[in-house]
Amino acid sequence: LKVGVASTVPPAFARAASAMAARASAPAGERDKTYTIFEEYNQLSDESDEEFEYEELPEDPELQEDEEETLDDINRLLAEAKPQEDDGQQSSQGGTHVHAQVSQRPQVIDDFFRNFLIRHSMKRSLEAFQTEWYELQQSGKFKNSELEVVPDIYTRNHGLHEELVMLRGEVEKARAVAATAKQTWDKFRKERDFHRMHHRRVVQEKNKLIVDLRRLKKHYEQYEPTLTELKHKYEVAMKEKMLMRLERDRFLSKVETLQKQLSQVQADSKDDLAAAQEQPTDTSRRPKQAPWPSEDRTNPYANSTFEAARVSEMKKTSTFKGHLGAVSRVAFHPKIPVVATASDDHTWKMWSMPDGQLVLSGEGHRDWVSGVAFHPRGSLVATTSGDATVKIWDVSKERCKHTLTDHNQAVWACAFHDLGDFLVTCSMDQTTKAFDMTSMKCRQTFRGHVDSVNHVAFQPYSNIVLTASGDKTVSMWDLRTGLCVQTFYGHANACNQAVFNMRGDTIASCDADGVVKLWDVRVVSEYLQIDTGNHPANAACFDRGGKVLAIASGDASIKTFNVEDRVFVAGLEGHEDSVQDIAFEPGGDKYLLSASSDGSFAMWQ
Repeated sequence: LKVGVASTVPPAFARAASAMAARASAPAGERDKTYTIFEEYNQLSDESDEEFEYEELPEDPELQEDEEETLDDINRLLAEAKPQEDDGQQSSQGGTHVHAQVSQRPQVIDDFFRNFLIRHSMKRSLEAFQTEWYELQQSGKFKNSELEVVPDIYTRNHGLHEELVMLRGEVEKARAVAATAKQTWDKFRKERDFHRMHHRRVVQEKNKLIVDLRRLKKHYEQYEPTLTELKHKYEVAMKEKMLMRLERDRFLSKVETLQKQLSQVQADSKDDLAAAQEQPTDTSRRPKQAPWPSEDRTNPYANSTFEAARVSEMKKTSTFKGHLGAVSRVAFHPKIPVVATASDDHTWKMWSMPDGQLVLSGEGHRDWVSGVAFHPRGSLVATTSGDATVKIWDVSKERCKHTLTDHNQAVWACAFHDLGDFLVTCSMDQTTKAFDMTSMKCRQTFRGHVDSVNHVAFQPYSNIVLTASGDKTVSMWDLRTGLCVQTFYGHANACNQAVFNMRGDTIASCDADGVVKLWDVRVVSEYLQIDTGNHPANAACFDRGGKVLAIASGDASIKTFNVEDRVFVAGLEGHEDSVQDIAFEPGGDKYLLSASSDGSFAMWQ
């Protein structure tokens, strides 16, 4: 602040002016205090300036106190300003450059007038103003409100601007906080909706499971009496079975004793006859063998035409539950309306058709029975089993005539030659064997497949043997030489069965992928492929005319196709499990038989 003081101002006035300037620089709280200096002075004229004698006044203790308070106020201001400087330095070190600012305190109203008069060199007016100002001030005529500072519009605007900037900064921070809170709230709302939806889904699944559990519990409660009854029957059956085994062992021991006695008697009688008769030659003791079939035979059905089977009109008329296990094979008797079935319950049975009465039951295999075939004359039955044996049964005498044990693994199927002199069998040991029915010896072994041979059949009225193997091939063999005549390639999975039609010019082969291929034997090529679905095709069978092909499928149905028109005819459904084998009635395709894994065989008519 610029303060101009005339030379005529007494020292007391100078001290008063300095005291007021100190009061103006003090804080607002200290500035409110009013200090009044009373000093007597004589009004001097311009002429008596040099003659005036100044008196030395003692120091006023109140002024000393005012000076000490003023120093304290200055120290306090310095102490308050230092933290602000430290804050400014920290903010500048934090990356934001802050320029130093110089603020000017507002002028007191009397200083404002003095500065104005000095600026314009109005000395006399200044002297008159000071004289009147101090007179009025010492007389106490001024009010406190009249001694305020000069209002500074710029200072007020600057303060308001700083306050506005600060408030705007706080508003921006509040907006940022609000935006963050909104994002967090949206996130929590989405999570809440997701968890609420998940909770509803879990509740629905829980309710569904509770309903299913109650239904199943109620359903299984109905089985408890039946299970108790079946358990009781099983225990009774096991007891009866044990008693029967004991009786069987007892009877077997008696039979062995009687056989030993009989053999001893026969040996004694033979010794007596040997002494009286001549010894036979060695050639007469040699077992006889059947001759190989000739090749000049003709197929009587080669040029025959028959009406196609009406499979579209067929419906299931009867179901025969005759086995405890899956029925794996079904075969018709060549002369009378009798059918034979093979099952996994270690038995084979003969049934009269169409009423389904049990005629004969054969037991003797130690494992599942996989195949059954009738002799062309109908007097013998051949069965194959998982115990690696083939048994020949005499139907008239109701007993096992012979057991063939040449295979060393499970035997899958068998087939008789149309003359009845030879029987061919196929096995899991990758071979096919031809047995002489006269000598009951193996006359030929067909080797060439690299996997299990699953099915075997004869070409009608010829010496050609047809085999289907797990190595995805179908082969034709010469019965007399044992050599492979032709191999058909094209299947992508194991072949389950291969059969001829009655004319012998077409082969149908089915595999585990549900694909059935038809092969023309005359040109040795595939001419039709039938896809039955995702389930395996277990067996196939032509009708008598060779126009309709029935396929046993793993989806518990029978699919029929017209191979001439190459169209699907009908699907026969009625079994509860996979269909294992099918066969048309050989007399005139009057009905169709199917064997299933559900332990039954059905008649479709």
